[in-house]
Amino acid sequence: MSDVPMDHARLKRPDLSEARIRGRYAAERRFRFYGQFAVGLAIAMLGVLLFSVCSKGYSAFYRAEIALDIMLDPAVITPDGKSDADTLASADYQGLVKEALKAQFPEVTSRGDRKNLFNLVSNGAGNSVRQAVLADPGLIGSTQRIWVVAADDMDMLAKGFIKRDLPESERVVSDTQIGWYDKLDAAGQLRTAFNAVFLSAGDSREPEQAGILGALMGSIFTMLVTVLLALPLGVMSAIYLEEFAPKNRVTEIIEVNINNLAAVPSIVFGLLGLAVLLGVFGLPRSAPLVGGMVLALMTLPTIIIATRAALKAVPPSIREAAYGIGASPLQVVSHHVLPLATPGIMTGAIIGLARALGESAPLLMIGMVAFIVDVPHWPTDPATVLPVQIYLWADSPERAFIEKTSAGIMVLLAFLISMNAIAIFVRRKFERRW
Repeated sequence: MSDVPMDHARLKRPDLSEARIRGRYAAERRFRFYGQFAVGLAIAMLGVLLFSVCSKGYSAFYRAEIALDIMLDPAVITPDGKSDADTLASADYQGLVKEALKAQFPEVTSRGDRKNLFNLVSNGAGNSVRQAVLADPGLIGSTQRIWVVAADDMDMLAKGFIKRDLPESERVVSDTQIGWYDKLDAAGQLRTAFNAVFLSAGDSREPEQAGILGALMGSIFTMLVTVLLALPLGVMSAIYLEEFAPKNRVTEIIEVNINNLAAVPSIVFGLLGLAVLLGVFGLPRSAPLVGGMVLALMTLPTIIIATRAALKAVPPSIREAAYGIGASPLQVVSHHVLPLATPGIMTGAIIGLARALGESAPLLMIGMVAFIVDVPHWPTDPATVLPVQIYLWADSPERAFIEKTSAGIMVLLAFLISMNAIAIFVRRKFERRW
């Protein structure tokens, strides 16, 4: 009995004073504020990033054009009197554009001034004339006002990226060219129009002719190969290791190596593709087929790890109930476990494919950094991908490629968001609650 008061004396009663309770509530409010501040800061930084990219890249989606009265001389277009498609397509339309410029500015007579005058229009300005003639050969022999593409420097001047108030020595456009530009503008022969070439053409050395479609198709083919290889192989490997493989030394070694492969630098996979896929098997260089295989190898560990985690998250009661009604191990996995694990599997696939889409280092090793003008039509055609194309444009010295770089990032983000939206839709479609 003498020990009872001593035990009571040793008990420490909780401090339930009003000040203590207020301090606890204040700590909870601070913790919530810190969390909200972190989320708000992350959203703000993302907004700054998107604003920076869009403010620099939106101008790439329109371009400056110049209207010229072009004489469609039959002696130039059909010198032999033939009017077949090949003859019409191979005529010197750029020469007709230059003749129109000389007629527009007859006071320009010296060779140097004429060279500067011709620099008002793009080297591909003749393509607009070619398209007009091919669409209606009956125009041959007449004078037509045709809108042609302005040169990149004139395009930058029209968009306000070249400051007129700078000294002439600090501008890429001379005072004389600005005078010609103003004369065309006053005559209503200048306009800005939607730049369809940017979304419908491949790369070019000339900024005003460069397009993103070649890199976009290369990314689509590359990711298609990656998905077709990595997703089924990764899911099946994870199902076997988690549901069917015996737990022994061999499977432990395999699991350790899969975890290690997930942390290997991506350029190592590029070296593997260079040495094995190109060197041993002789697959085509700079092709989306090889790029997709390399990215599939890089993505496999991520998909396997995520799939195993999703399979483990399925409650054991699901398996026990299926076994209880006489289902075989394969039926348990395919009919019960796998459908419930699909949302987690799709989450792992999203993470892996998003990482693969933004990779450029392994693709550089297999030659996808090459300058590709043609748009690929098959996974074996030479191509590049969006991250590499953005890198190439960012490394170009011309001012006009700066907006192309930001516009390429916008296209890459749109492609990534589209892929994620499709994956999230599939995940939601198969999502179940238990």
